[in-house]
Amino acid sequence: MDQSFLIMLSNLLHLHNHLDPTNSLLSDSSSASYSADVSSPASILTSTSAAPILFFTLASVLSYLASNSPKKPSKPSSPSSSSSKPPSEFSVAAFRALSTERIWAMEAPLRDAQWRSLYGLSYPVFTTVVDKLKPYITQSQLSLPSDYAVAMVLSRLSHGLSLKTLASRYALEPYLISKITNMVTRLLATKLYPEFIKIPVSRRRLVENTQGFQELTSLPNICGAVDSTPVKLHKLSPDVINGSMYYCKYGFPSILLQVVADSKKVFWDVCVKAPGGYDDSTHFRDSLLYNRLISGDIVWDKAINVRGQHVRPYIVGDWCFPLLSFLLTPFSYNRTGNPGQNAFDEALMKGRKTVEEAIGLLKGRWRILQDLNVGLNHAPQTIVACCVLHNLCQIAREPEPELWKEPEENGQPPKVLENEKSFHYYGESLRKALADDLYQRLSSR
Repeated sequence: MDQSFLIMLSNLLHLHNHLDPTNSLLSDSSSASYSADVSSPASILTSTSAAPILFFTLASVLSYLASNSPKKPSKPSSPSSSSSKPPSEFSVAAFRALSTERIWAMEAPLRDAQWRSLYGLSYPVFTTVVDKLKPYITQSQLSLPSDYAVAMVLSRLSHGLSLKTLASRYALEPYLISKITNMVTRLLATKLYPEFIKIPVSRRRLVENTQGFQELTSLPNICGAVDSTPVKLHKLSPDVINGSMYYCKYGFPSILLQVVADSKKVFWDVCVKAPGGYDDSTHFRDSLLYNRLISGDIVWDKAINVRGQHVRPYIVGDWCFPLLSFLLTPFSYNRTGNPGQNAFDEALMKGRKTVEEAIGLLKGRWRILQDLNVGLNHAPQTIVACCVLHNLCQIAREPEPELWKEPEENGQPPKVLENEKSFHYYGESLRKALADDLYQRLSSR
């Protein structure tokens, strides 16, 4: 019982004794045993005078008030105090309850929708990522559970959260958040990249790719579409050498990302090698894909004959890329050619739209790429990690979010390099043969 209430009852006892000194319950000889009987109102009712009734009435009222009086809220501890704890909704215990208990009590659509809102992908895809990364995270002897660490990083990538925000949310030091982010993105960009981002060299994959594009464009043997996009940097350190090279044509500091996508918007090549100030053709020529294609290291074995031309699988790009035997571009950027050329350009741009939409999905799913708030040294691996996650989502047929809209591109075709001339002339012949064949097929319908 509350100590202040005991004191109040003691005072009432003295009042009762003053009003009825003849009561044996309140005599000096029995006052020593009061503390043992005070909680028994029946003993107080043995008095025949009015005073005990008054005493009991007052005691009952005070007891009621004491038991129903609001408690003063305890003063919250300072976030900087040693006893501070992470918010319950983001704690390890809360995550464990969600992932091991509540998750199985939820319907799959509801479960996956909740998981996507938190981490950017459904629960099955999340568990796939965790299972593949867990052996490497375990080797690092991280003090946090592997799935919890992966969830934390995915929440940052999908929502674009800053280190400061994430540190506050999970009640961890910013340096630890940075360390975990760097570790997980590095593992995604190195360990999972070879499994989920592959150049289609097998005949089965070539057939799947070319058939998919032919359904979209009516052009045969397209196996991919290439495009570049600047990934905006949140800020650029003043001590970066040649910092002006990072400012893209849209006016913000960035890193240039080049991707090649198939007809299902899955990336099969990713390159992050240049500051945002580079043009698309220069970046492409610096890529490993370009060097492997122009050196003959990659020869796609699925050739067809079109009007006497030997046409191997090729990729398509816009007018900012060089016209080569393995990369076909439009005749013009504003449809100013003849009817056959314009029909070819329209069909080619339908195929190229797949890579535009793939980039829009990439930045729509992983919003950190809309304003990349990581250090410049870790920016490339973060971008590649998001590309790996994008492929996982596309392969699993995850619902597609709203597309991130890229600015409209413009520019002139790049100059042909000396070592490219034979590839360029052969590319011109291929493009003309394909354009004439397409126009004839369209005209005969």
